[in-house]
Amino acid sequence: MTVALPRHAVLTGAPGAGKTTLLGAAAAAGYRTSPEVARQLLQSLGGMELRANDPLGFAEAMAEAHAREFELHAKAPGTVVFDRGLPDVVGFLDVSGLVVPQSVERACRSLRYAGPVLRAPAWAEIYVQDAERIQTLDEAIASDEAVTAAWNRYGYSVIDLPLVSLAERLAFLEAQLQPAA
Repeated sequence: MTVALPRHAVLTGAPGAGKTTLLGAAAAAGYRTSPEVARQLLQSLGGMELRANDPLGFAEAMAEAHAREFELHAKAPGTVVFDRGLPDVVGFLDVSGLVVPQSVERACRSLRYAGPVLRAPAWAEIYVQDAERIQTLDEAIASDEAVTAAWNRYGYSVIDLPLVSLAERLAFLEAQLQPAA
C-alpha cells in the first residue's frame, strides 16, 4: 500500500528559534514552502503600528493571510512546509490576553493541516531581536508556550525540533515527511 506524503507540514514555536532559516533550507532542498505571514505583515506599510495599536486587528489580518496561504496550497500535489499556521494566531491572542474571535476559531477548526507540526523551542544561543522580532527572550519563551498550547488545543501532536545544526534539523524535517512504514 502506498502512503501519500503529508500535504501540510508546519514549523511553529518560539520567535527567533530558527524556523525561517529551516524553511529556507527546505526550499533549497526542493520543498514547496509558505513564508511567515506575520513577518510579511510587520514589514508592510503600517504593519508595526497595527501590531502595537490594534493587536486584535493584527491577529485577524494574520488569520486571513494564513487562510489564504492554506487555500493556495490546499489542492496542489505534494508537500508544502508552512512557517507557522492558524493556531499560532490563537497563541498570539492568548499571550496577549485577548479573546479569540469566532472567525479565527472556525478557521482553526475547519482548515486542518495534514502533516507533522514541528516546534522550534526557544534557543537562547541563536535568539536575536530585530526590527520585527521585538520580544525579549523571556517573551519569546512565553509566546512559544502559548503557541504550543494552541496547537494542542486544536488536536495536533507537536514534535520538538532538536537543537542541532541546520543540516541536522533539515534531515530531521525530511525524516518526519517520510510516509509511515
